[in-house]
Amino acid sequence: MTQVKLQTTMGDIVVELYNETPKHHDNFVKLVNEGYYDGVLFHRVIKDFMVQTGDGKSRTAGPNDHLGDGDPGYTIPAEFVFPKYFHKRGALAAARTGDQVNPERASSGSQFYIVTGRRYGSTDLKQMEQGMANQMKQGIFMRLAGERRDSIELMQRNGDQAGLMRLQNELIGITESEYAKNPFRMTDAQIEAYTTVGGTPHLDGQYTVFGEVVSGMDVVDKIQSVTTGANDRPVEDVKIIKATVLK
Repeated sequence: MTQVKLQTTMGDIVVELYNETPKHHDNFVKLVNEGYYDGVLFHRVIKDFMVQTGDGKSRTAGPNDHLGDGDPGYTIPAEFVFPKYFHKRGALAAARTGDQVNPERASSGSQFYIVTGRRYGSTDLKQMEQGMANQMKQGIFMRLAGERRDSIELMQRNGDQAGLMRLQNELIGITESEYAKNPFRMTDAQIEAYTTVGGTPHLDGQYTVFGEVVSGMDVVDKIQSVTTGANDRPVEDVKIIKATVLK
């Protein structure tokens, strides 16, 4: 696996890139070799959650400049290798725009974050697991409803409430059937990680995890603890001085 050193103003972080996410792997290596990350800021830092960087505009940003939408002008198709790779503490993942404008969950061409997160109890994880299951069911239902939009609009225009109710019950049944074929369950590895080292489980299956920190999590912890201002930007700039491919 390829390793990359991020030399930051608070110390060095070494990340390892997964081979199973080749598009993200190759793009990250390309940007590192081009010097894209040299001089960029950690522009969004939230303690017990994550630290984010990779906005090319941040190199020359003033203290009050809005950051978070800078990128190379392209996106990368999502590469979810889940549940093998998930949002445990130290995970390296790609940022992206929201589902409303990005239903395919394509990744930003350059922005990424490193997970810090927190530890969870087993009861917390059970509740979160149920929430994720409900989210999956909602996604299935909305897809099915979208496929029948013309019929729904016709019944709405005709005031056919009975027809709408029958269709809703039918779609609920199909949703439950589809979900039952691939239900959401946390793996033993996820439960072990989230109850011991911690992470951000609610992001699983939503963002591409394409690597992990192999050294320098103490530096990440220092970064996550800095004082932040508007939009979670550090009051005093924290930046990547230089990124280098090690092997």
